[in-house]
Amino acid sequence: MNVRREGHTASVLKNGKVLVAGGYGSGSSGHLNSSELYDPLTRIWTTTGGMNDRRMGHTESVLMDGRVLVIGGTGSRRLNSVEFYDPSTETWTITGSMDDTRNGHTASVLRDGKVLVAGGFNGDLNIYLNSAILYDPSTGTWTKTDSMNNTRRFHTASVLSDGRVLVAGGFDGRTYLNSTELYDPSTGTWTTTGYMNDGREEHTASVLTNGRVLVAGGFDGRTHLNSTELYDPLIGLWTTTGSMNDARQLHTASVLTNRKVLVTGGSGVIDVLNGAELYDPLTGLWTTIDHMNDARQLHTASVLTNRKVLVTGGYGGAGVLNSAELHEVFQTN
Repeated sequence: MNVRREGHTASVLKNGKVLVAGGYGSGSSGHLNSSELYDPLTRIWTTTGGMNDRRMGHTESVLMDGRVLVIGGTGSRRLNSVEFYDPSTETWTITGSMDDTRNGHTASVLRDGKVLVAGGFNGDLNIYLNSAILYDPSTGTWTKTDSMNNTRRFHTASVLSDGRVLVAGGFDGRTYLNSTELYDPSTGTWTTTGYMNDGREEHTASVLTNGRVLVAGGFDGRTHLNSTELYDPLIGLWTTTGSMNDARQLHTASVLTNRKVLVTGGSGVIDVLNGAELYDPLTGLWTTIDHMNDARQLHTASVLTNRKVLVTGGYGGAGVLNSAELHEVFQTN
């Protein structure tokens, strides 16, 4: 990349390019508003339009019309600002702001094209949030919806095959949560569902091709976790599955075209990790694969249209990275 960054976001655009935005830079760079594009055909990074606000800890969502929505985070100030990137003009435009500043929240694109933002931390008021709001891209405005049953930050949110949204874990200021809940867009309400076996924050959640959700790793307040578990939406229960070979938080998880899940990097028990491993849903087992060239946490991983996985930036122990590397999926079954 042109800029060293950690805590940034990345999205695969409809044209196949990858948009990376914001994060925290090296040295005196501080919070970043820069963004850049990766072209898989040329393997070259180019600078594109800069955001209006410097930010990290934000979310980035590809809307149904191809624009990219960036929400909240922290910069020189705590942010409730929202802006979208238009790939056709390579520019950022400010849109409606949220009522609350928030970071550590989640953003999920629903079937109707609206974006559900849930939870996070309001640094201005020093409170953890259970509020949820909906962004309508057609009007650029926000409306309140039902609040979650638990306040939470650094949780995950997964859009299930039936359109509901599963929120799992996080931290509420006192407890590392094992609670999970479901948002139903048809009713605009949250209901509690099964409890995970481990409370955790800064984990990953991946919707598998069989409809189940794989949660991996994280931190439980005492140690980094290597435990993983599966949520079955049909019965609303969690079951443990094979443990990762390395305990980790602040890692990435990507569902590959061969239906396996690739986990990369993260913060380990002793140091930042360069290890990567694959989860096979058919066996419930994890297999260690080739290590990345750089150890990294707070990085991104994007599954490209050519089936390769692009890993970018992050913190490498010795400093903030601008390196990017590709993992190729050799098996398709």
